[in-house]
Amino acid sequence: MTTVGILGGGQLARMMALAGAPLGLRFLVMDNVADACAGQFAPMVIGDYRDETALAEFASRVDVATFDFENVPAESAQWLSERVSVFPNPRALAIAQDRLAEKTLFRELGIPVPEFAAIDTREGLDAAIAAIGTPCILKTRRLGYDGKGQFRIRTADDAVAAWDALGAQAATVGLILEAFVPFERELSVVAVRGRDGELRTWPLTENWHVDGVLSASLAPARVDASLAASAQAHARALAESLDYVGVFALELFCRDGVLLANELAPRVHNSGHWTIEGAQTSQFQNHLRAVLGLPLGDTAAIGHACMLNWVGSMPDPAPVLREPGGHWHDYGKSPRDGRKVGHATLRADRPRDLADALGRVGAGLRRADQVAPVIAALAAGR
Repeated sequence: MTTVGILGGGQLARMMALAGAPLGLRFLVMDNVADACAGQFAPMVIGDYRDETALAEFASRVDVATFDFENVPAESAQWLSERVSVFPNPRALAIAQDRLAEKTLFRELGIPVPEFAAIDTREGLDAAIAAIGTPCILKTRRLGYDGKGQFRIRTADDAVAAWDALGAQAATVGLILEAFVPFERELSVVAVRGRDGELRTWPLTENWHVDGVLSASLAPARVDASLAASAQAHARALAESLDYVGVFALELFCRDGVLLANELAPRVHNSGHWTIEGAQTSQFQNHLRAVLGLPLGDTAAIGHACMLNWVGSMPDPAPVLREPGGHWHDYGKSPRDGRKVGHATLRADRPRDLADALGRVGAGLRRADQVAPVIAALAAGR
């Protein structure tokens, strides 16, 4: 029986293990904390990701390895890849960990991106603000996620506060300044590439964020065929350039009918959770198929789906479970401000039925603000 190793024991690893059970797979998770939620479904090696003793034990017990979050040290993935097959490859991980390398690759591949500049000094920040203009966003090049490690600069006078907030990290994780994009919509394309180079994409997803954290996703997004084709072409260019194997997400801004790349997530992705119930094959099972060299599954949508993210604490499941197309996912985590603790997916055959279900769930959970933009998008036919 094949054992798949997963570096990182969060909810993505947990859902991967659940998706792999029908394939007869076993799993071993490595995490630096003993209460990682994937450990509720798979045995664990507990240790620091840079601890070669722990990594060696992990490698000795698995047939292939992957990871569930992009902040696994790239050098650890490289060390591991010299002992067991690792997918995606360490180069893809390293590029996705560095916003400057990532944006540079986008530009080299002809994928439109907002203007950006590397920031090393306080004087360099002033020069970049003058060149890029305001508003703009100062970000750490590494380790930032879900809105962390960022400072929005509205006018040049904000440079002092921005440097006070993040400047100390210029010499450690590095900084990048990016032009602010007055986008109309946030979209993502979730794709999977097999060992043989076959690439499949799920329908585009439209996303809504609150305080930098994903709040809701709608799939298929209401986009014209040319926009969808553009997103798929960007995903293919990235996957082939990186010789990528597995699932990844490309986050995109849409402005004036043009897609601008925001970032690459080299893993299964929050905006693809809807695929568990809303697609012929989920992102989690297709990721496993890819890393094991198995045939990829159909990525077509089954009707229309909306994923609602639960952050901080779990709400009452009853309003979701009353819906014929309601599906509940509790990650088994303790409540904590800003923590992703679960999600729900609502699925329906018709957009109108999905909008009605969202209205009932929003009212039942007193979360009308969370579902309102999705209902509006469905009503507008987009």
